[in-house]
Amino acid sequence: MKPTFFSKLILSFIVLISLSISVSAQVSGKLTGTVKDNNGEPLVGANVIIEGTTLGAATDFDGRYTILNVRAGTYTVKFGYLGYKSQRVEGVRISADQTKILDAVLEPEVIQGEEVVVVAKKPIVEFNQTSSVSSINKEDIKNLPVQSLNEIVNLQAGVIDGHFRGGRLGEVQYQVDGVSVINPYNNSSILEIDRSMIEEVQVISGTFDAKFGQAMSGVVNAVLKTGSDKFEVSGETYFGDYFTTDTDRYPNNNKYSPIGIQNYQLSVSGPTGLPQTTFFLNGRRFLTDGWMFGTRRFKPTDKNDFEKKIFVPTGDNEIVPMNYSYEWSGQAKLTNQSLKNFQFSYQATFNNSERKFYNHGFRLNPDGTPKNFTTSISHGLTFTHTISPLMFYKLNFRQNYFKYESYVYEDLFDPGYLEAGQPKGDANYEDGAVVQGVDLGRFRQRTNSGVVKGDFTWQIDNANLIELGVEGQYSEITFGPPGFFVTTNVNGVEVLKPVYQFPRMPGLRNYFPKQFASYLQDRIELGDLIIRAGLRFEYFDAAATVPSDLQNPANTIAGAPESKLVDTKVKTAIAPRLGFSFPLTASASVYFSYGHFYQLPGLNLLYDNSDYSLLDQLQAGGISYGVMGNPDLKPELTIQYEFGLKQALAEFLGVQLSFFYKDIRDLLGVEFIDTYTAASYARFTNVDFGSVYGFTLSIFQRNLANFNTSLDYTLQFAQGNSSDPRETANRAASGMDPRPRDLPFNWDQRHTLNLSAIYSVPEDYSVSAIFRFGSGQPYTPEIGSGFGASQETNSGRKDAYFLLDLRAEKYFDFDFLNFSLFARVINALNTHFVNGFVFNSTGSPDYTLTPSANRSALYDPSRFYEPRRIEFGISFRSK
Repeated sequence: MKPTFFSKLILSFIVLISLSISVSAQVSGKLTGTVKDNNGEPLVGANVIIEGTTLGAATDFDGRYTILNVRAGTYTVKFGYLGYKSQRVEGVRISADQTKILDAVLEPEVIQGEEVVVVAKKPIVEFNQTSSVSSINKEDIKNLPVQSLNEIVNLQAGVIDGHFRGGRLGEVQYQVDGVSVINPYNNSSILEIDRSMIEEVQVISGTFDAKFGQAMSGVVNAVLKTGSDKFEVSGETYFGDYFTTDTDRYPNNNKYSPIGIQNYQLSVSGPTGLPQTTFFLNGRRFLTDGWMFGTRRFKPTDKNDFEKKIFVPTGDNEIVPMNYSYEWSGQAKLTNQSLKNFQFSYQATFNNSERKFYNHGFRLNPDGTPKNFTTSISHGLTFTHTISPLMFYKLNFRQNYFKYESYVYEDLFDPGYLEAGQPKGDANYEDGAVVQGVDLGRFRQRTNSGVVKGDFTWQIDNANLIELGVEGQYSEITFGPPGFFVTTNVNGVEVLKPVYQFPRMPGLRNYFPKQFASYLQDRIELGDLIIRAGLRFEYFDAAATVPSDLQNPANTIAGAPESKLVDTKVKTAIAPRLGFSFPLTASASVYFSYGHFYQLPGLNLLYDNSDYSLLDQLQAGGISYGVMGNPDLKPELTIQYEFGLKQALAEFLGVQLSFFYKDIRDLLGVEFIDTYTAASYARFTNVDFGSVYGFTLSIFQRNLANFNTSLDYTLQFAQGNSSDPRETANRAASGMDPRPRDLPFNWDQRHTLNLSAIYSVPEDYSVSAIFRFGSGQPYTPEIGSGFGASQETNSGRKDAYFLLDLRAEKYFDFDFLNFSLFARVINALNTHFVNGFVFNSTGSPDYTLTPSANRSALYDPSRFYEPRRIEFGISFRSK
């Protein structure tokens, strides 16, 4: 009997546990420092306690202490020694995977029980990092006009709309509490995370340690909130709408409806009543009608006489939202520390959404477009064992589940499909708008992954922190159309027939890939000299088959060598990582990092269209079968180099300058295979290449007259032979030269500037702004129309853009509650163009040299950036 998914998953768990003892430093940091008296002499045996936790340490003969596995957050640290005043340091911020140095000087005690209270200052520049790392905590986030994790990430230096330092989309590892939440189907995150869940976000846009894998351009690790011994309730609700008077570009957005956008969020945390057990619960409901609308002039079931040009609309002419989004999301966490040196926790994070994506063709028949449903959940157990104050390990068992479906009617045999029929329109009526029928496309994608991760951390001595671990993932991936429609002839009339399977048209397909990785990392801290060195091993098995002879792919060429289906080869890679940082002066340091970073392409590109038996009718000059999938692809490779300087110019002002270079190899591209009969077909393989180089300049200003500001500028040159894996095949199909060229990537935004400013009077009010500037990305100009009209690929540049987001909040303090009122304006300048669609003849989204041929596109609002959004809300938190 074939083993089930879950039996395989359990077996994988057992195998991996037997291979590892392990902790995930990706959610916790390290606190270290010295304790001395006011004469500079070390105090041996002084107690250091992190209040509100079970963590603490005693100083050694040099007065040094080290506390490992401190979850990212803000703490109060207490220092005590007999005969000396105790000292409490409040507001100590611990960041994930970073070392916080906190020294204390204790004074002799005159009166028993004397205590000194100080407030920790966040250093303007972190000198113990060996690459570009940003740690953004909940205090930083709460005052900014941002709502989601993606908005926070896109504010970081070197990040442009999900592209990290010029890399393709899908080259970033997204983690929640140190464990991957990537869908291997397309290498995107399965979760959308609201800021109400976030304790800290760590964004690594440069090189990264060996503990991170399956990424070439960066890492995003969201550390989520957890419960405490204090009962707390917090919430937020806001309402708003899109608003602009520019009705030419944005029809139906000149009337402000305060309930066009609705958000309701509530968080509850505290003790459960069980010994040493806490909980955290978060729930959110979000609804928006969007900013693109259609008019229900027609119904899908209308019957029009296209031959006589007679159109009979029966709709109610209602204005209908066509890019709405209705979402549920939340988080639940339960933590138990009742056993000494052990911690158990269960966490679940989920999203559920219903959305529509605008289709301009259906603007008069909006009910004919499909609905899109997404369900995702990441949940599992975490087990932590502290063996000694300097040694611990952690085991994570996680299930990542993602399901996406798109259809007009859920049931394939719903009579609505056959009653409405195929979408139809007339080119001379409303510029070809669809006036009857429904979109017959149906699609489902489901990924069910079991992830086991273990990490072991050991502070061998004051200088060396050793980390080693393993990670395994077993996935069941299903994708394809859950039934489709074929045209059949009944009594001389063409009718649609719903079927789940049809010759040469595969429906849903299932694949079972396996991934495994292990790593060894040493973090060496010799005073101010920091060295991070590591090695990572990657393993991947696509568990699929490919033809043994690609020149006879379907084994149908008479007289040719026999071609059989053979198993794909197991792919392995070894990736070295190295980084160091050392001081130039007491307020400046330089750093350098280097590494090899491997990542498999999205598995949809391996598995989709990978049935080579479909090529049994392939012949020279015959039909095109598209680009064939290739389950035998090997990982893509990026070699990164980074060199930087950090300088604290004053207590309130710091600067960081980083130069980077990326050599990108084995990118997914297309090759052409010639068969024994001189026919050819296109197939994915690792042939594309690219390079990115540039620098980022960041300036930070903190706590000066209630002002906090940051500015970063990125200059980058991102180029390669193709921006899309299918580009070579598309050029060949269009009769253009498919040979490799070195050209700017589509997302090569040469200049990017982000400026954020916050003016905050504690417990009174705050005002913040985010200003963004970006230069134009490339496009391909054309002169005239028809074959040969296009000029050199990406030789033109789109217009630059400016964006401004604003937020203001007023705080009120009651005996039992902190309360606030806030307002937020997104895209306050109503910028209508941000590197989106342009007409190739003009480089503008507003006009074209061939208006008669582009009449429909000239009235399509989806070519513009979303308009101004205005929101008002309240928030509260119990004391």
